[in-house]
Amino acid sequence: MRNQPKYNFFKNTSYALKGLLDLIKTETSFKIELIVTILLLPTLFFIDTSLTNKLLMFITLMGMILAETTNSAIERVVDLVTLDHHKMAGRAKDVGSAIVFISIFIFIVTWSCILLSKL
Repeated sequence: MRNQPKYNFFKNTSYALKGLLDLIKTETSFKIELIVTILLLPTLFFIDTSLTNKLLMFITLMGMILAETTNSAIERVVDLVTLDHHKMAGRAKDVGSAIVFISIFIFIVTWSCILLSKL
């Protein structure tokens, strides 16, 4: 059995916002990706492409943010378990970094294909 309080929408939302604020305050990579997201989001309104393409662009852009959030969570849990250098801890962090790398690759390929098709 998990030690989990009864579900409360407002309390859970406050936890999510607290986590988001913490990421903004402490994670440089997250800040960079958030700035990229904020700068590129308006592009979706102005680019002349199909709704499907716009949705793909939005999903891949938000995928970067989700990946960085996941990576930060993995790093924090690993650091909670041990601050000593441990092979498995390093491997877990490397996998988190790979998640971010793959999401950025998908983002670049998707946006490049869609934007280049407009030239």
